[in-house]
Amino acid sequence: MDSSKAGLVKELPVGLDEATEEEYASQSKLLQEFTSISSIDKAWIFKSDSGKGSQAMFSISQPNLLANKKRKFMLSSSISKESINDVNFQWAPFPIEMTGVSLFVPSPSGSKLLVIRNPENESPSQFEIWSSSQLEKEFLIPQSVHGSVYADGWFEGISWNSDESLIAYVAEEPSPSKPSFDDQGYRKGAIKDKECCSWKAQGDWDEEWGECYAGKRQPALFVINVNSGKVQAVKGIAKSLSVGQVVWAPQVEGTEQYLVFVGWSADPRKLGIKYCYNRPCALYAVKAPLYKSEAAEFDLKSMEESTVVNLTQSISSAFFPRFSPDGKFLMFLSAKASVDSGAHSATDSLKRIDWPTGGKLWSSTEIIDVIPIVNCAEDGHLPGLYCSNFLTKPWLSDGCTVILSSYWHSCQVILSVNLISGKVLRISPADSDFSWNVLTLDGDNIIAVCSSPIDVPQIKYGCLVDKATNSTGWCWSNVSSPIFRCSEKVMSLLSSHQFSILQIPVKDVSDCLTKGAAKPFEAIFVSSKKNDETDPLIVLLHGGPHSVSLSSFSKSLAFLFSIGYSLLIVNYRGSLGFGEEALQSLPGKIGSQDVNDVLTAIDYVIEKGLANPSKITVLGGSHGGFLTTHLIGQAPDKFVAVAVRNPVCNLSSMVGITDIPDWCYVESYGSNGKSIYTEAPSAEHLTHLYNKSPISHISKVKAPTLFLLGAQDLRVPVSNGLQYARALKERGVETKVIVFPSDIHAIERPQSDFESSLNIGVWFKKYCK
Repeated sequence: MDSSKAGLVKELPVGLDEATEEEYASQSKLLQEFTSISSIDKAWIFKSDSGKGSQAMFSISQPNLLANKKRKFMLSSSISKESINDVNFQWAPFPIEMTGVSLFVPSPSGSKLLVIRNPENESPSQFEIWSSSQLEKEFLIPQSVHGSVYADGWFEGISWNSDESLIAYVAEEPSPSKPSFDDQGYRKGAIKDKECCSWKAQGDWDEEWGECYAGKRQPALFVINVNSGKVQAVKGIAKSLSVGQVVWAPQVEGTEQYLVFVGWSADPRKLGIKYCYNRPCALYAVKAPLYKSEAAEFDLKSMEESTVVNLTQSISSAFFPRFSPDGKFLMFLSAKASVDSGAHSATDSLKRIDWPTGGKLWSSTEIIDVIPIVNCAEDGHLPGLYCSNFLTKPWLSDGCTVILSSYWHSCQVILSVNLISGKVLRISPADSDFSWNVLTLDGDNIIAVCSSPIDVPQIKYGCLVDKATNSTGWCWSNVSSPIFRCSEKVMSLLSSHQFSILQIPVKDVSDCLTKGAAKPFEAIFVSSKKNDETDPLIVLLHGGPHSVSLSSFSKSLAFLFSIGYSLLIVNYRGSLGFGEEALQSLPGKIGSQDVNDVLTAIDYVIEKGLANPSKITVLGGSHGGFLTTHLIGQAPDKFVAVAVRNPVCNLSSMVGITDIPDWCYVESYGSNGKSIYTEAPSAEHLTHLYNKSPISHISKVKAPTLFLLGAQDLRVPVSNGLQYARALKERGVETKVIVFPSDIHAIERPQSDFESSLNIGVWFKKYCK
């Protein structure tokens, strides 16, 4: 054989043939175009010096595939408003990248900006105070004072005081000193970190808050003086409390100032808290540090005497505290329904307490219900409050109306809530199937984004129509923006598709169902506008199970329908946004009610002629993966291919290694599972958990299955998916497993997310030709 020709033989990656490699290459080019679309994370408004118009600042992120990180940058815009229908945004010519920045928080007046850079390895935390033109202060906080500042969106809390001299924040408590040894054995006293001929012992094991909190033990409260850089840990808070979401209480002249924070108890243990609103928590108030002089020394005596007051001890859950602009009352969310039932997420309630004007705090303060838990709403009425976050400043100028985003069935909507009267209005367009999310307020105007499965996000500017014109409601203007620009190819693909929200009647309604559980559930259907034969169908199932798939834009899903699929995105009963009765109908019935709902939705689109029954695939992650693997076992002839991300496959093995073992009990037994949950499951319990699991149906599975697993997943540890995958291989079912060594439950690092979406696309194409 000619050696020169032999050298030209193409070497393919392991497991790929030429056709598959060509499919990878083709799909990856399109996926790259979707991946590059930016996202807005936060926004702020600043009033201009002239008093006319305002300045907006947007925090934007974009995946950086080569660095395998999110690239963060800022883009500003000047806003001028001539009339309700004439709003102009003048954008800066280029964004500014925020390299290495963990958090940035403007001061109340907008004259200063706090920038925090969290440490790598043993480095100090870096605090920067910026003015409009320069860096004014820079402080390095060593790890002997505290570790990383929390920037996770849950424990995270950074709050400037009213005169902008102090900042309260949440950071990791410094690590306790550990025993040390040298060649003579145990060594008395502490040793320096880099001292040779000795080593530090591990010391006592300290629990963490599970998924997303690896290496973080104790979020604690600190205050820094902006002028001196001196930092003080806030005293008086019990070590059993993990703190977060701190805000300064209103300053009352002649009284001591307080900090209000959320506290979670670690007794009897720290269960996973990410996505888990069922962890009991309360609002607490503690005296803020005092200073003796301009030298910025803390009055330690005062600190030592400070006591912590539980402001919400009569209820099991309170978080997202926000003071009214006049300081007269404190608003907060409560997930009492979730805590009391054990469901990891449920219907929220909005509450307030009147803040004492004399500065004397009482733990018996009356808690007033503003929006109670909605069990079953009449059609067209608020289905309940489902709010994943609050603005830092959510108030209109009347001082008692807040603007927030909430799930309403399969959409996200914008609501206005009067904290005094309790009146709730849906102010995003009621005739829109798009999802809307408020970004920030510009006085009494709203900057929001709206999107749909087939429409990239669009910035909207909302103005309240003047009642004097005999017209009420909100007027929404489109804002031209460079943020969400995408290629002509992507725009063409999106415009060639359509979507609708389907109402799916519940099958086999029985007398034992509550009214809310008997109502239709929903599914979002995305398809091509072409009128010839139907595309293959991907059934998409969200996790949770108490979560929801929204009618908003998703880059990964847009990629999938752009390569030739219809999507059926099912919000089975138990999803958020449909009332508490519908949600609570699922615990105890997982693996049956949710499975039947998905099969009902599939049959519905087949009967309507929207799907080809011979080309149906299914994709789900976490509990969606639980559902997916149940479906291929219970309806083995229904699906031609399957993909799962970190699926729950065997509850009986998961219960002993997950960070949320209580979830296994509540979802398998119902609300009774909360009381019988134990760290030492009996043989009877393990049998029940096994019988509720997809692995109990594995002998019937036929569909080729792709597994995408995060090796660092604490929620559904990788062994759960691997056990199921190995069992499929053992039975001769075609199986492909990809493990991402550094990823956790979400598999959201840019390279891993890209590779996941690409493999799903190629896998489904292989079986839907």
